[in-house]
Amino acid sequence: MPRISAAGTALLAVALLAGCAGGESPATSAPEPARATPTVIAPATRIPTPTPTPENTLLIADFGSDTVTFVDPEKGPVDSVKVGAAPYGLTVGDDGRAWVATADAVAVVDTRTRERIDRIPYETETGPVTTGEYRGGGMGIALAPDGEHVYVGVNVPDAKGVLEVIDTGEREVTATVPVGRRPFDVDVSKDGREIYATGHDSFDVTVVHAGSLKPRRIEVAPYGTEGGLGSWLKPHYAAVRPSDGRLLLPFEGEKLVVLDPRTGAYDVEKMTADTHQHGVTVTDDGTLFAVGTGPIDPDTDKGPSLTVRTKDSKHGKDGTHSKERIIPLDGPHEDVAVSQDGRTAYVTGGFTRDGHWNGISVVDTEDGSVRRLPAGERPLGIAVL
Repeated sequence: MPRISAAGTALLAVALLAGCAGGESPATSAPEPARATPTVIAPATRIPTPTPTPENTLLIADFGSDTVTFVDPEKGPVDSVKVGAAPYGLTVGDDGRAWVATADAVAVVDTRTRERIDRIPYETETGPVTTGEYRGGGMGIALAPDGEHVYVGVNVPDAKGVLEVIDTGEREVTATVPVGRRPFDVDVSKDGREIYATGHDSFDVTVVHAGSLKPRRIEVAPYGTEGGLGSWLKPHYAAVRPSDGRLLLPFEGEKLVVLDPRTGAYDVEKMTADTHQHGVTVTDDGTLFAVGTGPIDPDTDKGPSLTVRTKDSKHGKDGTHSKERIIPLDGPHEDVAVSQDGRTAYVTGGFTRDGHWNGISVVDTEDGSVRRLPAGERPLGIAVL
């Protein structure tokens, strides 16, 4: 048998390898070792982070629904969060949490992420959950200056109202205090020592000491109490004047009650809007904003308006003199909030009675121009974030 040289052996090996690459392997060739299946690692699932709510966004309580609505003051609604039936008033803390008074609980909303994070039921029994002007449940609501307590006025149909005290850390009701009927508004003194509940149907303000929780009733009835529950001439909302802690309560665009809550005495100053008035707020410089909802008597009263009442330090026996600008509004309104620079007022169109509309009026407080903006469903309470 002829011998194969080393070179021939190499050529044979190359030929065998070429055959494996180009077609079937010879029967005598060794099987190719199995290849390991590579491990595929799936990318981690990313949960999108909500875009933080911009500053100066408006937050409104949708009394005609079960939500609060976030509103861009230039473009309109941008988001909404379910909070519970017929939300009325709301208040927002420095931590970005909103406390919303609904028919059966106080909802806690993180306004930065726009989500409800808690719900605190009332201790007071108010009957079946309903909607509309006379529904039971939370109405006025306010936050203590230190942020440790929330105070909410709870309406009990056909009975006196109740002020419920909520510990914001524990998020639970820690006390209840009897106050006047239908507590439209709740305010807190600048030092946090007193809470003021305005009782619409009982012609009063109940002063509650924050420490002892002892209530003290002050009747506020510049027109008297004739007519009782059927009277139009009752207090609605109040604001605490920063300069001296007195409460400012407008009546009918004719009278401004300036109440000293320490003594219970009050003075009455003239107003000029001549219209039924509801919502009110006051800025740090003492400018008062009061919402006129429309006439009681169409034959004698004027239509809806916003009163902007400032002080002129050059006149008046006490060194000041009030000046008012009356800015007409189209249709009934309810409450008001003001931008930080004081140049823009936002007035909600919800109105507790018939005639409401689903939006807000944006008012330029310098030139008096008004722009209507669709927003929410029967919006009542409002805050600027």
